[in-house]
Amino acid sequence: MSGIYIHIPFCKQSCHYCDFHFSTTFKGYRDRMIAALCREIELQKHFLNTPLETLYFGGGTPSLLTAEEVKQIIKTVRNTFDASALKEITLEANPDDLSETQLHGLYDAGINRLSIGIQSFFDEDLQYMNRAHNSEQALRCVALAKQAGIENISIDLIYGFPGLTDDKWQRNLDAAIAMGVSHISSYAMTVETGTALSQHILKGKSPALDDEQSIQHFKMLQGALNAAGFMHYEISNFALPEKISQHNSAYWKGKKYLGIGPSAHSFDGGKRYWNVSNNMRYILEIEQNKVPAESEEITNGTAYNEYLLTGLRTIWGVEDTAIKAFGEQCANTFYEEVQVYLKSGMVLYTDGKFTLSDDGKFIADRIASDLFVLSEK
Repeated sequence: MSGIYIHIPFCKQSCHYCDFHFSTTFKGYRDRMIAALCREIELQKHFLNTPLETLYFGGGTPSLLTAEEVKQIIKTVRNTFDASALKEITLEANPDDLSETQLHGLYDAGINRLSIGIQSFFDEDLQYMNRAHNSEQALRCVALAKQAGIENISIDLIYGFPGLTDDKWQRNLDAAIAMGVSHISSYAMTVETGTALSQHILKGKSPALDDEQSIQHFKMLQGALNAAGFMHYEISNFALPEKISQHNSAYWKGKKYLGIGPSAHSFDGGKRYWNVSNNMRYILEIEQNKVPAESEEITNGTAYNEYLLTGLRTIWGVEDTAIKAFGEQCANTFYEEVQVYLKSGMVLYTDGKFTLSDDGKFIADRIASDLFVLSEK
C-alpha cells in the first residue's frame, strides 16, 4: 500500500513558530496552482506501483481551498492511480475556515478525516502564536464537523511556551478530551531558525523556551490522555482504538509515498525526492510538463539511521530481524550502544523488539542519534 501527500502552500497569515513552506499572497495565481497540482499528479502516474491507501492534504492551510477545488484534486487522484483501497482522506484545517457550509462541502468532496490546528483554547495563547482563529472558533469547530458527517477528527495542541501555566495546559487537555475527538497530536513548541519566534527571542521581545516546562507538560499530556483511553502510539500522537493516522504511520514504517506540490517530499523505497520550494517556479515547470524535483539515493547507513529515528518514536519500535538485515556494521553499532539505555530502563526489549519507556520518550531523538552509524566502511 502507498500514500499521497498534497502540499497546499497557502496561509492567511504566518504563525510565529512555523517554518513550513507557504505564502500569504496567492490570489493572483491560485487557479494556476490548483491546475499545477492536478497536472503533477498526472505526470507522476508511474511513481506508485501499489494501490493507494491514504491521501493527505497538508500545508500551509488546505482548508483555504474551496470544496470544489478539493473535489477536483481528489478526482484527479482517483482517475490517475489505483484508488480501490483508498480509505483515509485527511485534510488539515484551521478552525476559522470551518463554517457549516465549508464542512458539508468537504464531506461531499470525499474528506473523511480532519486534522484541525487548534493549538490552544485560550485567546492570549493564540495571539502569542499569531494564529488566525480565536478560542470560540476552536471550541465550536469539532461539533460542526461532526454535524457535517466527518467523525474521524484529530486536533493539534502545542505546549511548552511562555504563559502556558500547568493549570492552563490541564484545562486545554480537559477541553480536548471533552470534545470527543478520536486523535490528538501534541507538540512542544520549538524555535526554528528564521521564524518570527526566533527573532522575538533574540531581540528580547519574548522569553526563551523552558525545557523543564516542556517536560512537565509532556508528563501531564501522557497522564491525561492515557487515563482517557488514548493509545500513545508515537511520541507526539495519541489515538483511540482503531483511530491511528494511517497516512502518518506509513511514513514511520518506511512505506512508499508520493508528495505533490511545492516543497513536497517523496520516497520510493530507494530514493528520496523533494520539489522546489518556490511557488511560481513550481507552477512554471509543471506547465512545461516537468516535475521540478531533486533526489538522492538512500544509502544503507542512512536507511538504518532513519529506521531507528522513526521506529523508536512509535509503539512498534525497531526489531532484531530488521536491525540485522542492515548488515554487520549497523548491527554491531546498535547492540553495543543500546546497552546503556537497556540498563537505565529507557529502552525496553520484548519479543525481539526494542521500544522506548515513558522516560525514554523524553529523549527519543538523543537515544536514536547515539545508535546511529556515522559512516559506512
